[in-house]
Amino acid sequence: MDRERARHIFGEASELTTEQQPNLEAEVDPKLGWALRHREFFPVDVNKAGKEAMLRVPGLGARNVQRIVKIRRWRNLRMEDLAKLRVSMKRVRPFVIAADHNPEALRIDRDDLKMRAATKDRQMLLFEARASAVTGEV
Repeated sequence: MDRERARHIFGEASELTTEQQPNLEAEVDPKLGWALRHREFFPVDVNKAGKEAMLRVPGLGARNVQRIVKIRRWRNLRMEDLAKLRVSMKRVRPFVIAADHNPEALRIDRDDLKMRAATKDRQMLLFEARASAVTGEV
C-alpha cells in the first residue's frame, strides 16, 4: 500500500493528539482516544459503512473489517456475528450498529463512555518497567 493511500484510509498522525493534549493518553489506546474526541462520527453501521469508517471503530482491526465486508455480501450482520468473529464486544458495542437492536450506540454522548469502552489493558509507560527489570520481574 502506498503512503498516500494509507494516509487516506488511516488519516494523519496529527489526528491522534490535540494542541491541548499533545501526548497520547496512557490509560486508553489511541483509537479509543480518537473515537472519544469524535463522537459525531459514530455509531457506524457495520452493514453499510465503508472499510475506512469501520477501521476507525475501537475494537475492529483490519482483519475483522475484511471479514465483515465478505460476510455482509451474503447477509446482514448481527451483534452475535461480531462476537463469533472474536471482536472485543466491550470495546465495539458503543460505536456500532448491527442488524439487531443496539441500545449502546444510542448512548454515545454519555459521560461514562470512556469507562464503558476501555479495557483493562493500557498503554505501557516508557520507564514503568525499569524497576521490575532491575529485580528480574519483567
